[in-house]
Order: sequence, then C-alpha cells, then structure tokens
Amino acid sequence: MNIETERLLLRPITENDADDIYSYSKNKNVGINAGWEPHKNIEETREVMKIVFLNQEFVFGIVLKETGKLFGSIGLVADPKRQNEKSRMIGYAIGEDYWGKGYMTEAVTALLRFGFEELNLDLISAYCYPYNEGSKNVLKKCGFRYEGRLSLAEKRYDGEVLDNECYAVFNTPATLLSMPKSC
Repeated sequence: MNIETERLLLRPITENDADDIYSYSKNKNVGINAGWEPHKNIEETREVMKIVFLNQEFVFGIVLKETGKLFGSIGLVADPKRQNEKSRMIGYAIGEDYWGKGYMTEAVTALLRFGFEELNLDLISAYCYPYNEGSKNVLKKCGFRYEGRLSLAEKRYDGEVLDNECYAVFNTPATLLSMPKSC
C-alpha cells in the first residue's frame, strides 16, 4: 500500500532500499535525534532493516516523487507506553540534506490522515528528546499537543539516559480540518 502527497510517496520499504537507508542512517546528526547509533556499514543497515522496516504493516519509506529517491522513513507502530489498541505511535527519520523543507510535516500529516481515516485510531502519540527542536516543530505544525515530560525515560545507544517529551493528537473532526493539506 502506498500513500501519496503533493511531493512525496510513502511506500513499503524493501531490501533494495538498503543503500538509500544507509545513506541517511550513517549521518551522526540523524541517529542522535532518534536515539540510535549512526550505522557503521551497509551490513548493519541490512540487519536493522530486517527488524525495524521489512514486512512491517504501517512502516513506509519516504520517497521524493521528483527524483524517486528514498530519503527517510516513517511509521505507525504500537506505543509501548500506552495500553490502548486504538492508539499508535508515530516515528520518523529523514536525511539531513532534506531537513527544513517541509517534507516531514507533509509525511506526518499524510500518515495522521491515514491513521485516523483508514485505521480509525483514536490517538496518535509521538516522543522526542528535549533537544530535538526540529521534531518538536513538526509535531506542533501537525496538531500534536504537548502532554508533558517523562523523566529519564530512555537509554540512548551511548548509554546516556534521557527524558522524553510526550505529544499526542486525537481523532476529532476539528483535528482533521486543522491539519495542513500540504507544505
């Protein structure tokens, strides 16, 4: 299943995407914001793909329609902090060269619409580190409400234990009307 926006195609990730995923996953500025160590080599990327991306029902590669290049990933997965079958957590990452161009806001908006309109979810959550201003800006633009800070919530790959800032957006008619159509 694919989801299209004005500039993007969200599509299932395949083994053939390893080079593109490695390209952005080796960047030290990408992984640190998501909590994972930059990939050391393509083999590491392939192993991560098996666990995180391949054959996952609502996990997508983000492809720029204009070039056909996969430059990020986005997905709706079970939220380990909530025991509600009608909620999911959104997670995402994109290559640093694509930051600040509205691509992630466009992708998140599309996945929110999918989650609410097609999956009939009640709530979609998101978590980020307090220093991740880019992610916080995307969440705010997409209508997420700040729920608070969960102290010492997650151990990052380097052993540092960090807080999570918690956000959520609810499935209401007002939410869908207020979402940006595109960027």
